Amino acid sequence: MSTTEGSGYEGFTAEERAAMKDHAKEQKKAARRASRAEKEAEAARDVVEKIAEMGDEDRIMAERVHAVIMDSAPALAPRLWYGMPAYALDGKIVCHFQPAEKFKTRYATLGFSDQAKLDEDTMWPVAFALTDVTPEVEERISALVKRAVS
Repeated sequence: MSTTEGSGYEGFTAEERAAMKDHAKEQKKAARRASRAEKEAEAARDVVEKIAEMGDEDRIMAERVHAVIMDSAPALAPRLWYGMPAYALDGKIVCHFQPAEKFKTRYATLGFSDQAKLDEDTMWPVAFALTDVTPEVEERISALVKRAVS
């Protein structure tokens, strides 16, 4: 990669490096688990523990998002993905919650992967900013998640 004078490639941010380290740890931990049931149970515990470690604002939203996703799409298996709560179907991530503190952003994000069946015409949103999880937002999340796994 070439750079011009006064600008240069600074590499990954500390937050990005931490996310990659989280992902490597998650992969190593998953490889050590024995049975599928054990893997799923431990992965679900890891998600709950990660949510509990978050700062108040992110934690409150993550707890609500987690509850809505699990109620709306019980087929989704919770697991960590780059240190963030994520939800997978048949081993593939469908959606994830990115806390604002993760990358020092001004809002949390609910993101969907290409596995989510949210296709609409030739363009559709795959990430949503969250500043609060109200009952109306919970309804929207529930509808999106149900559609994503339909």
